[in-house]
Amino acid sequence: QVQLVESGGGLVQPGGSLRLSCAASGRIFSINTMGWYRRAPGEPRELVAHIDNNGFTFYAGPVKGRFTISRDNAKNTVYLQMNSLKPEDTAVYYCNYQSSGTPPYWGQGTQVTVSP
Repeated sequence: QVQLVESGGGLVQPGGSLRLSCAASGRIFSINTMGWYRRAPGEPRELVAHIDNNGFTFYAGPVKGRFTISRDNAKNTVYLQMNSLKPEDTAVYYCNYQSSGTPPYWGQGTQVTVSP
């Protein structure tokens, strides 16, 4: 079992910033990928960004240049720094953990609302 606890969501104005955190606990393997997905109202879930244990990152096109994903392996924690936020970034953001041979794990989600 892996537990993911998310924090850092909230309400910000367009152009503002938020920093999301996700702490993993339980049966953690050294080789893994952690990332963030989001689901906007009436839209399917989409990948935002992910990062593997070597620090290799991937970003979805809409967030490139604005969001930065990072991780602290000692704390089993992944972060998402979100800058220049837009109203279309409004969504529930979910933390994800994956390792070879195991099913993915998901956090409960944290609400991000960007509104004037």
